[in-house]
Amino acid sequence: MLISSDFIREAAREAGFDLCGVARARVLTERAETLDRWIADGAESGLMQYMRLNRDKRLDPAMLVEGAKAVVVCAVNYKNKAWQQEGRAKIASYVYAPDYHSVMRDMLGSVLASIAAQYPDVGGRCFCDTVPILEKAWAVEAGLGWVGKNSLLITPQYGSFVVLGEVVIDMECDDYDAPFRGDGCGDCRRCIDACPNNAISAQRTIDTSRCISRLTNERLPEGAARPSSGTLNGWLAGCDECQSCCPHNRATPFFTNPAFAPVIDPADATPDFWRALTAEDFQSIFGRTPLPRIGLEALKSRL
Repeated sequence: MLISSDFIREAAREAGFDLCGVARARVLTERAETLDRWIADGAESGLMQYMRLNRDKRLDPAMLVEGAKAVVVCAVNYKNKAWQQEGRAKIASYVYAPDYHSVMRDMLGSVLASIAAQYPDVGGRCFCDTVPILEKAWAVEAGLGWVGKNSLLITPQYGSFVVLGEVVIDMECDDYDAPFRGDGCGDCRRCIDACPNNAISAQRTIDTSRCISRLTNERLPEGAARPSSGTLNGWLAGCDECQSCCPHNRATPFFTNPAFAPVIDPADATPDFWRALTAEDFQSIFGRTPLPRIGLEALKSRL
């Protein structure tokens, strides 16, 4: 029995996803060289040593789901007005909304449950960032967009303000989306030039030892020096520099899925707002967002 790809796309829409593509599962052998070069160059040094692990699993979904036949890639638009930072503390747009990992896991679980209800013999697993799978590569395979010069997936409909999740299943589908062809970046290098720390390479990879988003969000190795405020270029959490300057993000719509609504109006999040925030109010307002991972005192120390 073949699973209807149209059924999968409709299940994703009903779960709240803005985009869904279905790719045939295979080993991404052509991605191995880029992955190995990035690791060998030490681009993950210091903050992301885990990228050295499970290298083969990242390339082969059958090592994550036995007998994998299809990779369903789902995306949600999370763009809100926080990406325009004038007058506000510099905090990345996604940080204002509830942690997308938990939200997406529930949404992906709903997709898999719908597939299983219609096709009881199917087996599968859901993934959202925390499992070794090349999300952006699979998004390209599923026809959702291309990997931009800033190393982010860029979709024609929503630019790069999207978060991704995958459902890997062990039954064949009746149809698969064609991989996205072409490159919408052309000669543009706005993101490369805009990065304050020159973290973006010409190979469309990120030196995470310089990336402000990683420096503000990742737990530092024991004994590592805390990045200076100058190194962070004024950012408290995350960084939208390479997205804010991208032409593909200028005319794209704001989010529509209410699960990705900011917990406060970003226009109100001035530096004075953060300075006056108590620990109790911080937890009450931002407890469901990624900010507790960083902590209020760390945020205030970066003002």
